[in-house]
Amino acid sequence: MYMRKITWVIAVLLLGITSACTSTPSLQQYYVANSENPNFLTLDLPVGLLNIEKAQLTEEQKEGLGSLKKLNVLAFKKTDANAVDFQKEKAVIKSILKNEDFTELMKMNTEFGKATIKYLGDDDAIDEVVIYGDNEDKGFVVVRVLGKNMNPARMVQFVKVLEKSDYQGGELSKIADFMK
Repeated sequence: MYMRKITWVIAVLLLGITSACTSTPSLQQYYVANSENPNFLTLDLPVGLLNIEKAQLTEEQKEGLGSLKKLNVLAFKKTDANAVDFQKEKAVIKSILKNEDFTELMKMNTEFGKATIKYLGDDDAIDEVVIYGDNEDKGFVVVRVLGKNMNPARMVQFVKVLEKSDYQGGELSKIADFMK
């Protein structure tokens, strides 16, 4: 009887350890693991660095901006020398984003390439929005928009606010320069 309990406890512990160790890292783990990789550009930007003039915003836009905390940006610039790494890293990112915890908000084609917007959280209380875009010639970019109780309508407002912002010459310009 005692041996059976020990076996059962060991089996439960092994099951817990096995389920905790997955082969696909979280997006946060991926950011941290690649922060020192020379193929990547990483930026952590507080919303205040976007140079958004709050006086010119509507109340709805101010609410949308108020739910945002910061942006985490990870960009991989593809070159001839790192083409194999690009394919590997792109596959890892896509694998992470296929996680069932992410809900797809939209797909789009941009001048940069294909892009997908996904989020984590409930429909009316989003905690993280992930914008992923890739281009076979230039590389890929992953932007994590972190906030509190964001919702899809507010994210649309954020995009409109970002279009009004004067981020040229700021931190976001580093991404454009990096991907050239």
